[in-house]
Amino acid sequence: MGTLWHGGTIYTMKQEGDKTEAVYTEAEEIIMTGSVEELKKKYAGQIDREEDLEGAVLYPGFTDSHLHMIGLGETMLTLDLSGCETAEEMQRLIVDKAALLKEGEWLIGEGWNENKFPDRKIFHKQELDQLAPHNPMILTRICRHAALANTEALKKASIHEETPDPPGGMIVKDAKGTPTGYLLDQAADMVKEVMPPVTKEYLEKALTLAVDHMLSMGLTGGHTEDLNYYNSFQETYETFYKVLGEKRALRANLLVHHEVAEELFAEEPPVHPFVTFGAVKIFSDGALGGRTAWLKKPYNDAPDTSGMAIHSENDFLAIVRRAREAGKEVAVHAIGDRALELVVTAMEKYPVPAGKRDRIIHVQVADKPLINRLKQLSVILDLQPSFVLSDFPWVEERLGSARMPYSFAWKTLLDEGLICAGGSDAPIESADPLEGIFAAVARRRPDESHDGYMPDQKLSVFEAVRLYTRGSAEAVGLEEELGCIAPGYKSDFTVLDQDLFSIPVNAILSTNVIGTVVGGSWQYRR
Repeated sequence: MGTLWHGGTIYTMKQEGDKTEAVYTEAEEIIMTGSVEELKKKYAGQIDREEDLEGAVLYPGFTDSHLHMIGLGETMLTLDLSGCETAEEMQRLIVDKAALLKEGEWLIGEGWNENKFPDRKIFHKQELDQLAPHNPMILTRICRHAALANTEALKKASIHEETPDPPGGMIVKDAKGTPTGYLLDQAADMVKEVMPPVTKEYLEKALTLAVDHMLSMGLTGGHTEDLNYYNSFQETYETFYKVLGEKRALRANLLVHHEVAEELFAEEPPVHPFVTFGAVKIFSDGALGGRTAWLKKPYNDAPDTSGMAIHSENDFLAIVRRAREAGKEVAVHAIGDRALELVVTAMEKYPVPAGKRDRIIHVQVADKPLINRLKQLSVILDLQPSFVLSDFPWVEERLGSARMPYSFAWKTLLDEGLICAGGSDAPIESADPLEGIFAAVARRRPDESHDGYMPDQKLSVFEAVRLYTRGSAEAVGLEEELGCIAPGYKSDFTVLDQDLFSIPVNAILSTNVIGTVVGGSWQYRR
């Protein structure tokens, strides 16, 4: 028995403008598309449910190609600093949060971004000590490649004047060699390693909050990287197994951090209807915000640094080689052009197994020779269009004009024939796919009236929607199952109240999610 979906506009995404009047599904599968009349006639004895869209617009299910689902849920449980527009506002939130904590309890915050502040202020540990004198504190920057810690947290991590920088990280110190509390990349992990372990209940609650939030935004799936941060590899994936499928459905593809990949190589976890395991995740550099993205030439606004590599070249190559020995593809975080060069070199030296695709996440700074080399690889590029909204115009100060033509150059990458997928990197950016689509098309914030940052890099609405449908499916080799409305595909749908292909650009952000369908079942209804 099956369901007939009709009564609205249905975009198949097979090609631009392609629509169908109705869709017939059985369980998780699309059986046929066509007119209401022909489907009712053909499946007269099998249709036991009709879903009248009442004028709404149905698309293939949107999938976020790169985010951190448990981390997204954590922002709903910890102090959220992402909305702070001034240092004073951040200070008030810290004081208010500290007042609610017991003495000695950790104060954990997420999402601060000094580039939003008029004075670009980065708090010193002594200032943090005054704001929360009785609590160890760690405040993770929006990019998750830097953090602030107060004196008590630094003591617990044994970070002092004589502490050397860890590989792939930096303990920022003043002129006297005293740590300031500002920790870059792997240095922040030194504090996180001495924090109390999270409970299973905490993980389950955080993931549940994230899944419900994603479904409310029209997302039917997400490719997420969480498996190396919460107690253990097994406990984390078992949390996904428990949350997904019992009361709610969402398709999660779990990237596997290289530090826990051996556990996956040794024994593949049991099959789950909504959870699959993806590529081996590797970090090659940091982020532009904290100037830890690894560039070929120094930063325009800080000529004394070119960023940093997370691994030495030999160590990085060894990680990729080990993944290949296990028959796995890799997914590599690469923001700077020097990092991208290392990643491309490794993929050339150790090709991905036949029939699979590697992934490069972010690709924010490139150049023409690197793009030409990328075209020779079996690789997907994971883009985060919303970075344009948060990183411009300050990113131009970081990079300088000479590097901009191949930075955040989404249109160039697509026009060169490279396969691209769309994600948010939530909680670094909002998980809302409509915000990502808007950013890709407008390349400006909604309150701005100019023609967009680097307007020649604007995508069409079709290209932008395709990032979150076909593109995300291709990223995990499921382009024959997801990302399109056609016979044989999964019955995953995102239902909106407006036609994204016919409304003004700014109206994309005022579009509402009517519902989210996974495997033929409503998982969210407005």
